Amino acid sequence: MPQPWTSKLIIKALGVEKCNGSMDAATENLPLEKAIEVAKQKAGEGHLTGADLKAQTREVIGTCVSMRVKVDGLWPKEALEVISNGDWNDRF
Repeated sequence: MPQPWTSKLIIKALGVEKCNGSMDAATENLPLEKAIEVAKQKAGEGHLTGADLKAQTREVIGTCVSMRVKVDGLWPKEALEVISNGDWNDRF
């Protein structure tokens, strides 16, 4: 398993000790730029399979789904939809 885990890097980027993991009590909000930083770090270590930064960031956001961490105030699946629509292309 590649170290450090993506989830650990997300927690570090959030500046918290751990995520609460509850849908009802989820308060963590990861800015897209932090997700991009995590993607760059993981890709630099050869741990992501995405063809470009956008695809690699989508992988990181996928981890946010199970962690119950919002991305720019959106649930991760909504954020992935925004990325698919190209609405955030200027941020990559």
